[in-house]
Amino acid sequence: MSVIATVPPHVPFLDEIAARWMDGVGGDPQLSGDGLILLPSRRAARALTEAFLRRADGRPLLLPRIAPLGSLDEAGLALSGDMALDLPPAVESLRRLATLALLILKAGDAFGEVLSLDQAWPLARALAELMDDAEWAECDLAETLPLAADGDFAEHWRETLRFLSIVTSVWPAWLAEQGVMNPVARQVALLRAQAGRWRAAPDAETRLWAVGFTDAVPAVRDVLDAVLGRAGGRLVLPWVDLSLDEEIWAALPDGHPQAGLARLLTGLGRVRADLAVWDGGADGPASCPAGRGGVLARALLPAAALGDWLRDEGVVALDGLSVLRAADQQEEAAAIALVLRQAIVTPGRRAALVTPDRGLAGRVAVELARWGVVADDSAGEPLHATPPAVFLRLLARAAAGGLSPVALLSLLKHPLAACGLAPGACRASARLLERALLRGPAPRPGFEGLRDRLAAARDDAHGALADRPDAPEDLAGFVDRLERCLEPVLGLWSAEARPVADLLTGLIAAAEALAATDEKSGADRLWAGEDGNALGQHLAGLVAFCDVLPAQPGRVLEGLLTASMGGLSVRSRRGLRGRSESALHPRIFIWGLMEARLQSVETMVLGGLVESVWPPATDPGPWMSRPMRARVGLPSPERAIGQAAHDFVACACAAGEVVLSVPGRRDGAPTVPARWLVRLDAFLAGRGQAVPAHEALSWLARLDRSAEAPRPVAPPRPCPPVDLRPRNLTITEIETWMRDPYAIHARHILGLRRLKEIEEPADAADYGTIVHAALDRWFRQPVEMRGGEAGLRGLFAEALVEARLRPALAAWWAPRLERIAAWVVATEAARAAGEGAPIVLTRTEQSGKATLNDLPGGPFLLRGRADRIDRDAAGALLLIDYKTGTLPNRKTVLAGWSSQLVLEAAMAERGAFGPELAGPARELAYWRLTGGAEAGQILPLAEGDALAELIAAAWESLRGLIAMYDDPGQPYLSHPHPGESPRFADYARLARVAEWSAARDEAAP
Repeated sequence: MSVIATVPPHVPFLDEIAARWMDGVGGDPQLSGDGLILLPSRRAARALTEAFLRRADGRPLLLPRIAPLGSLDEAGLALSGDMALDLPPAVESLRRLATLALLILKAGDAFGEVLSLDQAWPLARALAELMDDAEWAECDLAETLPLAADGDFAEHWRETLRFLSIVTSVWPAWLAEQGVMNPVARQVALLRAQAGRWRAAPDAETRLWAVGFTDAVPAVRDVLDAVLGRAGGRLVLPWVDLSLDEEIWAALPDGHPQAGLARLLTGLGRVRADLAVWDGGADGPASCPAGRGGVLARALLPAAALGDWLRDEGVVALDGLSVLRAADQQEEAAAIALVLRQAIVTPGRRAALVTPDRGLAGRVAVELARWGVVADDSAGEPLHATPPAVFLRLLARAAAGGLSPVALLSLLKHPLAACGLAPGACRASARLLERALLRGPAPRPGFEGLRDRLAAARDDAHGALADRPDAPEDLAGFVDRLERCLEPVLGLWSAEARPVADLLTGLIAAAEALAATDEKSGADRLWAGEDGNALGQHLAGLVAFCDVLPAQPGRVLEGLLTASMGGLSVRSRRGLRGRSESALHPRIFIWGLMEARLQSVETMVLGGLVESVWPPATDPGPWMSRPMRARVGLPSPERAIGQAAHDFVACACAAGEVVLSVPGRRDGAPTVPARWLVRLDAFLAGRGQAVPAHEALSWLARLDRSAEAPRPVAPPRPCPPVDLRPRNLTITEIETWMRDPYAIHARHILGLRRLKEIEEPADAADYGTIVHAALDRWFRQPVEMRGGEAGLRGLFAEALVEARLRPALAAWWAPRLERIAAWVVATEAARAAGEGAPIVLTRTEQSGKATLNDLPGGPFLLRGRADRIDRDAAGALLLIDYKTGTLPNRKTVLAGWSSQLVLEAAMAERGAFGPELAGPARELAYWRLTGGAEAGQILPLAEGDALAELIAAAWESLRGLIAMYDDPGQPYLSHPHPGESPRFADYARLARVAEWSAARDEAAP
């Protein structure tokens, strides 16, 4: 007689199945192999095998046939009947997606701006998923679609449904023409055939059990019904809540943990009264305290039943349950790793992390490696995130982007990149390429830009930057080598369209050439291992089945690769890369939700319990809204919430010690805790209780803390020998010397230079360079040849073009430069017509040198370049400094903190700029040239005796500064004057200013 049973949540489900199966044959290990057990997934099938082995306790045992119903095929279960044997094969996934993408591209603007394949492919995948949903639900879209958008729906939905109606008529014809079936349609046919075969022999005594199902589509329900119709049939379900009121049970919302089981029982025509309870007996093992399932069931009651919370307001038992509320994802991962590490201290104790967040799983695996623990992450990893897939995507991005610096360096620094060299030599060459050619403004696209930058690089920039122990290749030779490797994909950044197969073939050829080392071919490195093999098969399918698609520009290649690998995973284990299988810890596991179903351990952490992760975000897809799906007869997206809720409750009852983990922030944004945690907190709060906090966060706080109290680092006080101290500085560096002496030490004594940014954007310094360059050219011309305002505007336009700015920035700066031109011409005209001696000589961008003698450390050379020096008919000098940013404060100039212009005047008095520009200064002025609402502004410093005194004081102050540092005991301090910090603190991190300055500020009264 058939039996339908349920297992309470505190009883280990699979262990109970194994025990009942063995009890059915009196524990005979030979008779135990007679029969078949169906499970919902492959992972559950493997876990049941392990449960049988635990039951056998080392004794020999014949296992029954254990088959996952979700992957039913002729090899898994022998089918009978001509219909089953004559089914056409399933259409290949990539072939189906390529054909659907073609249909979408041909649909024109029906879906907005779908112009390229990388945009159409995700829509094709969503369309395939829609067809799969309809076939699992056995819903005839051709019949129900015309009614889906009747009424007040927007016009774009009707347009979408017109396209879908074309697919429902054209697609079946295409399948028939090709002699294939949709994969789900074939799976449904196989399930129906198997159900029919079992119904044909209802009196068979062979044991046939179906266990672990929490919901079922119609075809699977048909199989389960056929199982129950056999004499030896059994259906064993995970926990069915028998305490729920019948009226509530009949109206459970899709998001409730028991909703799937309610649908399954209703579909089978059974009620909860038909269920037997397999409770494991009084002495049977328990996975958790018996009352935990009831507490969770009450906390997660549907809204209509929440009056139950008032029925009994007594304290509930929370033994073994705790919560971990971390600040962010990284703290969550580190704390979870501590929980798992602590669990395995107990001999024989198993611990598992269960989470749908693959990022969290990876972080925890890395944290566990701190203690040499390699976790078994059986959920695998997304195909697009595997090393060879990332390598191909980086290659496509670099090629389509014209070898932009960031994309090129990302590619060359990938572990698979070698360019025919030893990997270390390739990496060293890439670092040399970065420092010598790729920092600063981006070069022109392609290898032409690299060679232009190479020709302009200093000769000493190559060998001086060599790495050790891996010596880089000569830059010119490395660029040539790189060009040969990338030849198959050169020009992908152009707009020319090419066949998709040609794009993919060229990408594969370039990837193999780039991955080759001096000892191993690129193919051997790229396609090795589970991830490489899976990627190779995927690319082979793309090349074979994309021949139906129209030609595409190369820029779509990266998007196509990413979109085509969406949803695909590899059962590879990241933690085992470079290690043997024996490195896996036998008692630490990391499971996804599918892997965790029906399993139990002693310690379990439920990680990533935030909305949109666990439970997942519900999305009806781009083809139908929720009301339209309901009209058509498709299941609601909220069913995924119900399955996630069931997984949450089942996992929370699958271990004696369960830790609920929720990060406060995720990807930098605040999170919303999972709705089940919120419900549980509210339920307990009414009883004056709360889930106790796990102490892992306190462990984490002590983990890296020093035994001693923290002590702030002392400011640096380097005192190099006098003969190593600089005797040659520029005027600009004198200001740095005063404000931040440590910067002079780092630059001139340690020889450290700040590296430019990669793809450094244009900033105020570039704006100033353009202004200085144009004014220099204009003033160098004779007055009669300058061309007035039009001539200066033309020179500004030329300088703007030479700067090679991005078009938007050039368009932003151009009007400002025009206003500066008008202001300069008007100002020059006013000065020429003004009172005083006329200007007879103007020199711009003049370099000069002055030597200071009679100093303790010997002569000191001061260098400088003046923006502009005018000489009037009386022989007096007028010095002008152009400023395109903030003007120095007059007070700081007079105090000597910003003495650049004053020192230029002192140098001119001593003939540093040549005999024609030697003499006393009559005027010092700053010209502020912004091109804004006020295009220019003049700030005079001082005149007459006050100016002469200022110049003399600045010169003597410089002599005093040099003499002070000629003392061997004088240190080069960092930021010694908090009120006068340097404008550019390039060496602040090296000097650890943030550490000791904070301590200094706290100590200040």
